[in-house]
Formats: sequence, C-alpha cells, structure tokens
Amino acid sequence: MTRRDALIRVIDALHAEIAALKSNDVRALERATADKLAGIDAIAAAGTGPAGPDLRELADEANRLNETCRIYVNLMAANTRRRLQTLTGNAFAGTAPMLRGSYA
Repeated sequence: MTRRDALIRVIDALHAEIAALKSNDVRALERATADKLAGIDAIAAAGTGPAGPDLRELADEANRLNETCRIYVNLMAANTRRRLQTLTGNAFAGTAPMLRGSYA
C-alpha cells in the first residue's frame, strides 16, 4: 500500500469516526478508530521520504478531520461533565475554583 492509499484510508476512517460521533454509534466508532489506526500503521510501514503537494494536501485534510473529531469528543465530554454535575447537585464544580474557595 502506498502512502497516498494509506492517507486516503485514514481520511475515510476519520469521516466514519465523525459520523459515528454524531450518531453516538459506539460500534461504528470502534470500527472507524481501528481502521484509522490500521491506516496510520500502513503510512508508517510505507516509509518516509519527500512528500509532494498531493501527499501534503491529503495530510492536511487528515489533520483537519482529526481536529474535527477532537472537537466533537471534547464537546461530548463537556456535556457529560455538565450533566453529571447537574445530577449530583454540584453544577458549579470545576468551573470557578477561586469563587468556591472565597465562600469557605
């Protein structure tokens, strides 16, 4: 597998990860993540060397998609934290430690 093919595989997997995150499909997320990691391993196995504009463009797209995945995960984690804090009656935990300490 060439680096180009492996990068395309990673990009496809990142699209699948984003779709799985949007739909909260854990099994699809696991498959997409496994595919992404296999693509990354294939890139590493293809070796290093000068990257032409085509490879740089694909790598940039993969980086943008990975950043989108990171943002989704962070938003989901923040929502989960907020829900848990609301359920436990500790809605302000972790938001302003200076304010909490000033009332003690």
